[in-house]
Amino acid sequence: MMAKKMKGSSSSSSSASVEMLKKEGSSRASMIKNKILRQAMYRREKLIKLKEKREKRKKLAKEREQLGENAPPKPIPKTLESTREPEETTVLADDPEILQDEKTDEFSGYFDRKTSPKILITSFTRAHLRSNLLMRELADCIPNSDMKWRRGSEIKSIIPEAIERDYTDIIIIEENRKIPSGLWLIHLPEGPTAYFKLTNYKRGREIKGHGTPTSHYPEVILNRFSTKLGHTIGRMFASLFPQDPNFKGRRAVTFHNQRDFIFFRHHRYIFRDSLRVGLQELGPRFTLKLRTLQKGTFDTKFGQYMWMHNRKKMDTSRRRFHL
Repeated sequence: MMAKKMKGSSSSSSSASVEMLKKEGSSRASMIKNKILRQAMYRREKLIKLKEKREKRKKLAKEREQLGENAPPKPIPKTLESTREPEETTVLADDPEILQDEKTDEFSGYFDRKTSPKILITSFTRAHLRSNLLMRELADCIPNSDMKWRRGSEIKSIIPEAIERDYTDIIIIEENRKIPSGLWLIHLPEGPTAYFKLTNYKRGREIKGHGTPTSHYPEVILNRFSTKLGHTIGRMFASLFPQDPNFKGRRAVTFHNQRDFIFFRHHRYIFRDSLRVGLQELGPRFTLKLRTLQKGTFDTKFGQYMWMHNRKKMDTSRRRFHL
């Protein structure tokens, strides 16, 4: 009986405190010493705030319906990207200086259609299962690509052989504790070389409702590469794929940059009607984070770095992005 009374009294006291919260508009959970009651109060406070937001949203939607065309524009939500610090190297697509640089950079031959991409995909020596699976899925995703095992040969010795065999790029999968942890992208014959940290790798078979990729050339979608550095990285990714996508296959490969994290996605789409589009993910799925961009081909000792990520100097603000 005592336990029941105590339980009832605690619930009545917490409900009374919630009513006080409604009236005063401030949190009283921190004043409760009992941990269980304090957590229950936090949950109830959160539910109250969510309910108030929902009601406010419904009220604004009704007002907008009544006003019709005279309704005020929707406010832009404040996010880390909308409030990002201005970057001096932000470029526009029609910037004459950028257009002039594109004519003479390392990727100009590809975009002028003088060379067609041919990719060599390999891994570090003694690669384990998941690294090999990622190599195979990338070979299925990227046309004109060959997957080969390293077998103890050094990267510097691979590069001249790859140039002789007309490869335009080398992709090397790095691993740590039997899991893919990094990706090297080397553009041939004169560079540049980019190194990315690789996380959140998921096989196509591990994705719910996944599909099987076909041999059609995919479309390439590059999102939010707005700075000069991001523009270079975007051109590196674009040069991996042929410029003449087979729209009949309805394949799309996306590199989506958000807060300097590059999300790789591979989909098949279908037009259901004039307004709706269906998507089926094919895989693989992973996230890249740029660590270094090196001038020329792979050279960790004497290479000249165009950009290098430095946590102490660069990660001083959550609203500062480089791509």
